[in-house]
Amino acid sequence: MRIDLLCSGSKGNSCLIRHENTQLLIDCGSTKKYLMESFKKVGACVDDTNGVLISHAHSDHVSQLKHFKHLDVYSYCDLKDALDKHDVVPNQKLIIKDLSIQFLGLSHDSPHTIGFVVESDKEKLVYVTDSGYVPNQIKPYIANADHYIFESNHDVDRLMHTNRPMFLKQRILSDNGHLNNEDSSLNLTSLINAKTKNIVLAHLSEEANTLDLALDTFSNVLLRKDLHPSGIDVRAAKQFEILTID
Repeated sequence: MRIDLLCSGSKGNSCLIRHENTQLLIDCGSTKKYLMESFKKVGACVDDTNGVLISHAHSDHVSQLKHFKHLDVYSYCDLKDALDKHDVVPNQKLIIKDLSIQFLGLSHDSPHTIGFVVESDKEKLVYVTDSGYVPNQIKPYIANADHYIFESNHDVDRLMHTNRPMFLKQRILSDNGHLNNEDSSLNLTSLINAKTKNIVLAHLSEEANTLDLALDTFSNVLLRKDLHPSGIDVRAAKQFEILTID
């Protein structure tokens, strides 16, 4: 399985997954220019995409859907730009060619937000962003994966010292907001096992977080739990930088 996280953050989110003869796209935010250039950089063709998986309807996840609307689109939320939309629901499992997709119910302030578990015959990817917390009912599905792309949106103290209005801070901190570094790390360290190879901390706030803060928090939680996993590549995703798991 090859995974290219094309962009991640409040200005756009998109992830390309390829395995054998199957190509899936999770979300299509950002700009047309950036996404099309990113496809070229990773050697992919838009029209080879077998399915577009949409997590929710916020613009940073669907702003370029009109350029993918001729493809099969799978979502739990309402979408206006999809010509061939397939409705899915949490806990549903779907097979698209060589990959299976498990849809996960998340908690965000956009109706019907979902995450994904994508599996080949040998590998398992968990993709969870845009959730104020990790619901207990999805934890059995997301444990023991090979690869995690997992939200680590903000540092609480840094968020509170921004100039954002209090209502926005409260929204981000709420159960319908975004996972902070500490909660993300606590969840991840309870989910990983010996087969886990990659963790990508994703959807980082450019104002209320830094790559170093997110990574240091994860390392500190490992130390507090006296965990010493070997062979795991832990990275933090920038907003506009392709990050590849291969």
